Amino acid sequence: MFATKAGATKLLIGVVVGLIILKVIVSWLTGSISIVAQAADSLLDLFAGIITFSAIRIAAKPADAEHPYGHGKVEDIAGAGQGILILIAGGLIIYSAIGRITEGSVIELAGAGVAVMAVSIVVSVFLSRHLLKVSRATGSIALEANARNIATDVYSASAVLVGLVIVRFTGLNIVDPILAIVVAVYILKVAVDTIRKPISGLIDEKLPPSQEAIIEDCLRKHSREVSGFHALRTRRAGSQTYIDLHLVMTRDISLEQAHHICDEVEVEIRSVLHEASVIIHAEPCDNECEQCAAICSKRRNS
Repeated sequence: MFATKAGATKLLIGVVVGLIILKVIVSWLTGSISIVAQAADSLLDLFAGIITFSAIRIAAKPADAEHPYGHGKVEDIAGAGQGILILIAGGLIIYSAIGRITEGSVIELAGAGVAVMAVSIVVSVFLSRHLLKVSRATGSIALEANARNIATDVYSASAVLVGLVIVRFTGLNIVDPILAIVVAVYILKVAVDTIRKPISGLIDEKLPPSQEAIIEDCLRKHSREVSGFHALRTRRAGSQTYIDLHLVMTRDISLEQAHHICDEVEVEIRSVLHEASVIIHAEPCDNECEQCAAICSKRRNS
């Protein structure tokens, strides 16, 4: 049920709503700015989850007359939007923490804060791992951004927990806003990392070298029929990948055979790079036989 992109997003929204309610109640009881920061971060997680759910539904729509390449880049836009939300959260936390330091706030019922942070850590660990697993299986950039976002809650909640324990046993209330600032700095770093990948999709950056190597391996399997390839171009839009290249055929191959080979190459690439759109331009060889391993009439007769 939760193994699909839509299912994982519904799980995310449900869990985050529960954490927000819990953190808001405990932050009100304790007066802890670090727990308020955690609640604000979870609220942004909720916004991000709603954005992701909407983006995944739009991105799943098939190509149409106005969008012949599909709607995959909606996921990249959602991922970048989440990164911006994380940046805003980090800035607000720092602003609030500095205000608490100058005012000299006091924390009450630190034990309740410790308990809610422990619950938040355990829940966030399992949720982020599940989201990352689904994002890798489906290639969803938006879900991956959510997984990174939730993962930050683990580290930030851990820092807040340590701070509350220190306050509980030492009475040093200033530790709470200081740790909130440390958490916010880390959140800002995660925001930059979260934005970077979807931006690469929006500007049509090529696929990673490991994925291009997979494409080249598929092409080399046909070295007996194909003289070579060139003009390989790749790009990504959300979970969809787009590949086009020129495939050089041997001199005596028929048009029907060339078409069949192109179909085989497309199927092989799609079997390893799911949701890939492959366009192949077939062209005749240039008679550079010394650089060719294919078998054709010219090589047999030479």
